[in-house]
Amino acid sequence: MLQGTRSWIFPGNPAILSTGVVGGPFEKKGNLTADFDQFYDDVWMGQGTYEKANRTLIEDAVQIALEKQSLQKSDIQFFLTGDLINQITPSSFAARTNGIPYFGLFGACSTSMEGLALSAFLVNYHGARHVVTGASSHNSATEKQFRYPTEYGGQKPPTAQWTVTGAGYAVIGEGTSVSMPTPRVTSATIGKVVDMGLKDPFNMGGAMAPAAVDTIVGHFQDLGRDPSYYDLIITGDLATIGRQTAVEMLKQKGFTLPDHLFKDCGMLIYGENQPVQSGASGPGCSATVLYGHLLNEMKKGTYKRILVIATGALLSPLTFQQGESIPCIAHAVSIEYM
Repeated sequence: MLQGTRSWIFPGNPAILSTGVVGGPFEKKGNLTADFDQFYDDVWMGQGTYEKANRTLIEDAVQIALEKQSLQKSDIQFFLTGDLINQITPSSFAARTNGIPYFGLFGACSTSMEGLALSAFLVNYHGARHVVTGASSHNSATEKQFRYPTEYGGQKPPTAQWTVTGAGYAVIGEGTSVSMPTPRVTSATIGKVVDMGLKDPFNMGGAMAPAAVDTIVGHFQDLGRDPSYYDLIITGDLATIGRQTAVEMLKQKGFTLPDHLFKDCGMLIYGENQPVQSGASGPGCSATVLYGHLLNEMKKGTYKRILVIATGALLSPLTFQQGESIPCIAHAVSIEYM
């Protein structure tokens, strides 16, 4: 059901039935290791290329999510996913492996919430009984495509962010199929493309912050809510610089969000001793933090209502080389434990 100008509410409260979260060796040394299901000890993951390793992350995370719910691939109607690599080939090749009808998504780092919003819509309005959705990224594959191969040892400024090597996936099912308390998707707000003219590819957080603010404000306006409705409002990939920018922009729009309420996935996943400059990013950032850490915290009773806003920078190496600025987007999904 459309609420306001760009939000959906889901009366059926589609449930997040199970999840699968897989990470690489760097993530194994981070803050949230207990919230991952599986780690790889090297970035190659038994494959010959980083792109194939990215595909392996997806395949493993999907399989883990299915096994937790004792589901077969034939029980899933649709598979919604995306990544950062050209033509989202890791996702498409993983879809070839699992044989589930497939929607390939590209929203850069916003893909995780784009997929969750669309999956909840499909399930809520009886377009599917079960949907698998999620997102992934691989640090070395992303560095090779967007910047320089890691073998170059190129130096980065403090504003840069570290792409997560990880995949987070979930099985979304009909809310009526679950009688016990579980995380449920209650609404979503779809973002608009926002471009403030920034061109620095090493400051993704600063570029994406205006899109995050636009979607957060749109969510409050459409649903008639204020920040106090949620126990946690968390962005995906703004990291330290982008989050602070968002805090200031929200103040200008009349919303003051205290530190305990407004957090960022890119500031949670790694430890202080890990050299990630401003923080983490990548589609796998918000996907692993949500489907691992945040949902576990909801089950523990830490949070009852959360709003997750995944942000994405919609640039490519080609647009950067052509001198284009960086268009950005953010999608928000509210999840309630009930």
